[in-house]
Order: sequence, then C-alpha cells, then structure tokens
Amino acid sequence: MACLESAALRWLKDALGLPASAEGALVTGATMANFTCLAAARNHVLQQSGWDVDRQGLFGGPAITVVLGAEAHASIYKVLSLLGLGRDRVVRVPADAQGRMRADQFPSVQGPAIVCIQAGNVNSGAFDPAAAVIEKARRCNAWVHVDGAFGLWALASPELAAPARAFLEADSWALDAHKWLNVPYDSGIAFVRERELLGRAMSISGSYLPEPSEHRDAMNYTPDSSRRARAVEVWSALKFLGRTGLSELVDRCCRLARQFAEGLQHAGVEVLNDVVLNQVVVAFGDDDRTRRTIDLVQNGGTCWCGGTTWRGRAAMRISVSSWATTEDDVTRSIAAVLAAYRSLS
Repeated sequence: MACLESAALRWLKDALGLPASAEGALVTGATMANFTCLAAARNHVLQQSGWDVDRQGLFGGPAITVVLGAEAHASIYKVLSLLGLGRDRVVRVPADAQGRMRADQFPSVQGPAIVCIQAGNVNSGAFDPAAAVIEKARRCNAWVHVDGAFGLWALASPELAAPARAFLEADSWALDAHKWLNVPYDSGIAFVRERELLGRAMSISGSYLPEPSEHRDAMNYTPDSSRRARAVEVWSALKFLGRTGLSELVDRCCRLARQFAEGLQHAGVEVLNDVVLNQVVVAFGDDDRTRRTIDLVQNGGTCWCGGTTWRGRAAMRISVSSWATTEDDVTRSIAAVLAAYRSLS
C-alpha cells in the first residue's frame, strides 16, 4: 500500500506540474487536506518567529495574521477554528463580481502570516489572481496556501492550465480526488512544497525524524494513524486514465459546462458568472421563482442541480464533473431545466 500511495502522489504531482520535491498526503477530503496544509503553515510561520507550537501550543505565542478572500470556502473557516486560529480573526480581502480576491486591496501584513487563495470558486469556478497575490504575500514573508479542491485539476489540461499555473508558486495545495478524478468520497489530497515541513507538523513522534526504511510511512505525513487504503482508487483512476485521459476528462467537462450555459442563456435564462471552468450559476428571475425551479428540477430526476446564494441572490449551481456526462445528457438536462422554469410562468 505504501508503494501505491507513493506512486499515486508522484503521478499527481507530475500530471499537475507540482514540484517534484513536494510531499503529499491522502486524507479524508478537501477540508482535511486544507487542515493538513494549514497545520504545516501554522507551525512554520510560528517557528520563523521563534515559537515551537508543537511543544508550546498557541498560548502566549505570536499572533498569526490569516488573509482570505471574501469568497473563501466555508471549509477554510472550519479549519481555522480547528487549528486554534479563529474564524473571526481573519483579514478578509474584498472580491470582485466573479468571486476573485481583489489583489489591489491586499492588506499590509506584519509578523507571522498565512494567505489562503482559491483556485476555482465553488460557485463561479473563478481563480484568484495568484501571481499578484503571491507577489504581495512574499513581500510579507507569508505562507501561501491554495484551496484548489477542483480548480487545480485545470493544471492537467494544456488547454485550460493558463489561469492556474501561477498557483504553482504557492507553499501548499489542497485538492479533492472525488471531484474530477471521480473516485469515492474520502479522497482528499494535501501537498506541501517542503517535505520536512509537512513531516514536522504531522509526525506521530512529535518531531521530524529520518525514516528508517526506504518506504515512506504515511502516518508521519497525515493527521491519521489508522487509515483506509485510499491510494487504491486514486492509483487505479490515474493508471486507467493516464495523463491524456485526465486532460480529456477535464476538457470535456468544461466544454459541456459551456454548452449548458449557452443553451440556457439562449433560452432567456440569466447566467450569472463567466464560465471559465466547469461551474455555471443561473437565476430564474426573483429568489422565490429560482428556488421553486430548483425544486422542480431536483424532483424531476433528469439531472440534479443544487441551490446556492451568489452575490446576494438565490441561484442554481450547475457543476459538470462526471466522466459519464455526455452532450446528450446536457441537452436533455437543459430541456428539463427549461421545462421546470417555464411551468412557473
């Protein structure tokens, strides 16, 4: 199993262009992937300030400034709470109309700091302006973490990778394999640029020690000691798809999302986002009508589209990520959505 996990992590780094030296961990999901990365970040920025949080805890230690975009995913706030960094102490940077962090409003930061940026807004699919934000964060000597649960998979596609490449300059990355890799839940992925820093944060011994065997012990790189064999599904999916298959899967899902948006927009439905990835956000007039349309679509059984709140409005969120979705599926789904919408006229 150790060999399968090492191979899967190596293939992921290669497919996404992440640094070969980065260390990874397979964890329960994107929330725990963010936790794993931000635990390493917390420990490192405090160590740089002369504080050993592993031994001394947070009591009496230097305060850490955490910078988030206004559209950061709710799981990041949960992780900050779990790490003792607090949900309400964060510095929130305003977002633009697509949910991207406004780099021009990045704050002046002093002391230990962590900056969290987003690759793939959960609603719009938009990417924070990583190059500009990382440049500003480096001036503050801040750790930069990427919440890229599904957006970082764009790096697997030569056609779609451009807006995501700047995220490669970060210090850590969190992904979720149950999304585009289409493996079951309980398949989050954490990567930290410096292997030693992940080991120091996660080692069961309380300190980072050289490994006694040629094979890595995942217990020293994840929050878990007892774990299921997560590597089997991830390894199998990557083995089956290969680099080309993974790229084609991402490309196809994004193309189908554009088909979805164009079909609905042509029929008079309001598309609320720029479709840059696999996410489409639409509204059907006022909030009440939008929610009723969503209920009808979900009960109809042709497709399932969730409700969300986007820029203060009730909206339907369409996410295309299944390997099995076809153009015919999208055509039938558009017809079902329009039938539900028009039935309320």
